Amino acid sequence: MVAHLSDFGIAKLLGEGENNAYTTTLGTLGYIAPEYGLEGSVSIKCDVYSYGIMLMEVFTRMTPSNEKFSGDLNLTSWINDSMPKAITQIIDSNLLVPEEHDTKKLRCLSSIMELALNCSMESVSERVDMKEVVTALKNIKFQLLA
Repeated sequence: MVAHLSDFGIAKLLGEGENNAYTTTLGTLGYIAPEYGLEGSVSIKCDVYSYGIMLMEVFTRMTPSNEKFSGDLNLTSWINDSMPKAITQIIDSNLLVPEEHDTKKLRCLSSIMELALNCSMESVSERVDMKEVVTALKNIKFQLLA
């Protein structure tokens, strides 16, 4: 569970005033956005994708390259298929002790996984931007602490 620096900050390859660029693929499979891996297309949304995968990894303790994932099953589809009814089965068991299965904490964890899924949408146009991510995280924190 070690993120590599090259997996984040892809948008730094953009020149000033550029929204999109094309380059060769640098990064770790599983963390790079589909459009970057397939086409070499770089945008700010590539970093959003990587952030979503990292959120999933932190809260599930599963890497995108886990042996459990093969064929059509990957980290994103596993979480998507489990949401929201099986949140306790995908969240790292170290984060939830049995007596802590309260609805507020589970709601917050579900919200974090939903945000991670929204960050890692296949389509660039469907992906949230980082301003929305920050707002959502602040709302989740407020919800948890309220």
